Amino acid sequence: MASTSDAPTTPAEVKAKCDAFRDRFARLRAEIGKVVVGHADVVEGVLIALFTGGNVLLEGVPGLGKTLLVRSLAQTLSLPFSRIQFTPDLMPADVIGTNIVMEDPDTGRRRFEFQKGPIFAQIVLADEINRATPKTQSALLEAMQERSVTVGGKTYRLDKPFIVLATQNPIEQEGTYPLPEAQLDRFIFKIVVGYGQLNDLLTILDRTTGVANPECAPVMDGPTILETQQLVRGVVVAPHVMQYVGRLAMATQPGGPFSAGGPEGPTNKYIRCGSSPRGAQALLLGAKVRALIDGRFHVSFADVKSVAPMCLRHRLILNFEAEADRIDTDSLVAQIIEKTPTEPVK
Repeated sequence: MASTSDAPTTPAEVKAKCDAFRDRFARLRAEIGKVVVGHADVVEGVLIALFTGGNVLLEGVPGLGKTLLVRSLAQTLSLPFSRIQFTPDLMPADVIGTNIVMEDPDTGRRRFEFQKGPIFAQIVLADEINRATPKTQSALLEAMQERSVTVGGKTYRLDKPFIVLATQNPIEQEGTYPLPEAQLDRFIFKIVVGYGQLNDLLTILDRTTGVANPECAPVMDGPTILETQQLVRGVVVAPHVMQYVGRLAMATQPGGPFSAGGPEGPTNKYIRCGSSPRGAQALLLGAKVRALIDGRFHVSFADVKSVAPMCLRHRLILNFEAEADRIDTDSLVAQIIEKTPTEPVK
């Protein structure tokens, strides 16, 4: 377990800590860029989630490099990595492990011994998570939130840092089980992976059809990540920015005092259920990392707005009217940001 660092107190310490973070972040991004072409915003979102200590849901059509990104991240961090291919016949024991009967060769006595599952890594890829049944999906809930696994009444702690990166295909619905809201809420970010540009595609073709085989070099280890996560939590948040984070989360809640646009606004018109307090936590932690990336030790309104789509898009449950008007969550988040003032409430 790494020792945690105290928050910097002098301007010189603040600058040194920010510069060190920016250097590590840039090196991580550069190493991943040796293998993953394009998708700069996706890579940045995953790295922000890493330093907040949260889990990530990556959504995109097949073949866009989601799995490759997670593998590359594991290589740059020198952390134990496991991939779980979710299928309809996957059982919870296949994920978390199970007690098996062991026999002592000398005495012949039998005992139960816990056999750890693939969840006992530190970077876990839950590939095509929505293909598993709800029973198997729920096996991840405790690990994602509590960083522990309970089997047979005994709790096993997972090593830190620990992050689950799950992927899902948004267009193929046959044979899938949509993630329940309780599980979606445990992902700090939902990141949409889209198509790249022509230059990116040409680079991919050159790399994957030639003799070169680029690989990522290790940049950070577990203790350094834990130290950086502690630094993130020490970033200063002014009271008026903190209030804005709270109001932005509450602006997604229909019928609430801060619903975006008032009684006739988009929240009351299109949203059935808004963000939980976890959404506000995600906004604040993500904004803190954004501030450090920008070389600051304090959070701005712009930091909060920049991470809002990743934090809120999977926490909004739309009503029938939104479906009828073909309104998606990203456009709603944009409207909510626009209609939520930054001026503090007196």
